Amino acid sequence: MQFDIKVMRSGEGVCVLSIAALNQSDAVTAAKSQGYAVLSIKEAGKTLALLKPRKSFALILFSQELLSLLDAGLSLIEAMVALVDKERQPEAKKVLDSIISRLYEGQTLSAALEEFPAIFPALYIASIRASEKTGGLSEALTRFVAYQTQLNFVKKKVVSASIYPVVLMAVGGMVMLFLLAYVVPRFSSVYEGSRTTLPWMSQMLLKWGLLLQNNGMLILIVTLVSLSSLAYSLSRQSVREALLTKLWRIPAIGERMHIYQLARFYRTLAMLLKGGIPVVSALDMVSGLLQPALRGKLILASNCIREGQTISQAMESNQLTTPVALSMLRVGERSGNMGEMMERIASFHDEEMARWVDWFTKLFEPLLMATMGVVIGVIVVLMYMPIFDMAGSIE
Repeated sequence: MQFDIKVMRSGEGVCVLSIAALNQSDAVTAAKSQGYAVLSIKEAGKTLALLKPRKSFALILFSQELLSLLDAGLSLIEAMVALVDKERQPEAKKVLDSIISRLYEGQTLSAALEEFPAIFPALYIASIRASEKTGGLSEALTRFVAYQTQLNFVKKKVVSASIYPVVLMAVGGMVMLFLLAYVVPRFSSVYEGSRTTLPWMSQMLLKWGLLLQNNGMLILIVTLVSLSSLAYSLSRQSVREALLTKLWRIPAIGERMHIYQLARFYRTLAMLLKGGIPVVSALDMVSGLLQPALRGKLILASNCIREGQTISQAMESNQLTTPVALSMLRVGERSGNMGEMMERIASFHDEEMARWVDWFTKLFEPLLMATMGVVIGVIVVLMYMPIFDMAGSIE
């Protein structure tokens, strides 16, 4: 999420920062780490965000290229200089130049990246910082690239599965709009002067056509205002959270959303644990990835671990696991390889989500096509039914 933070720093006065963070707490922390005193914070509206120049820094591409150069034997500064030389985007080039300047000043890479919280998320910086203690920067970059790739897997699956239904609904909606806004009003004009007794459903449809014909502009304005209000409402974080809360209460959908949340949670936790970050610190860092309903449970689980409970016990008692995940956590505790086991848990549930998306798509698409066909067919039949009646009376 993007936050607008009003800040103040000695010698600069009051200014506004735009920071991308998981939640308000992370945004405030990022601003304070730059030496600012935070005066107020609010979520940036999507309408305003569209008017701002977008950040043209590809984090995954940067990580992949940096990893390739480091594996080729270049030092960190040599690799960064090579990335600057090939960069064509002015904003990205400026960021890389600033990082190189801080590296020459003796700062660590994680400290240099902290100066750009809008580009480098807290999880990324924490992973880099942990690798600096062990000298495994390449391993940290490899883990992040694999982590981000896997996170995007289910998202891409859902998006690709949604394309056909969305196109189908758009085309069907345009056909229905054309029939109701153009064809039906003209049929209404034809039937208005006739003395034929029309079926009740046809009368209702033709009255709708006359209403559009006489008040078309007013209805268009009301429709546009309603759509704009809906879009603005959906851009508000509070509205989206309220909708998500209602979706969570639907058994079938809520269960899948819960599994998706847990898969993302365990994958992020696995990356941090494999990077050498203690489990309690890692739990605090990933809390922003969970829905508000689960964050409180994560805090309770973290407290249980601090009190000496095992990870599996803490997760089970606070409903942050599934039967499969619980069994795998116990195996990970016996083997001492929790990071690897949590990654396996995430992969298992990601595959489960992908199978569910495939099943739902195969079921939903035919139902959607049948529904659209029935609705359009009913409109056409109701328009021509008076003609059929008139033809019958003539005979």
